[in-house]
Amino acid sequence: MTTSQRLLSVFWIVAGVNHLVNPKVYLAIMPDQIPAHPQMVLWSGVAEVIGGLAVIPKRTRNPFARWWILGVLAAVYPANIHMALNPERYKKIPEPALWARLPLQFVAAWWAWRATAKPAESTVPDA
Repeated sequence: MTTSQRLLSVFWIVAGVNHLVNPKVYLAIMPDQIPAHPQMVLWSGVAEVIGGLAVIPKRTRNPFARWWILGVLAAVYPANIHMALNPERYKKIPEPALWARLPLQFVAAWWAWRATAKPAESTVPDA
């Protein structure tokens, strides 16, 4: 495994476990129109752990981990939009940081795409 793949795996596993250990943080950012907040937080955490674990074995890294993580990023994007559009609900977070999360999702997607690439797809050497 490359350093990028290890970091990607750890990032997603830790993020997913955090959903399970600190659900109140994630419940607070759920858009009102999405139903079943506790269940969605639980399952999004489980999905993140699955994505992180899938990066580890070479056989599941691409395409499973790649598309799984990209799907999770797409699924949680509405919460980031909700936060940016409702900064008054998140007074502890500076408004520019709420907006910065939106393009950072695309950086995370690029990282997942890049780290899960098959060697022939890779054009930039890993660190």
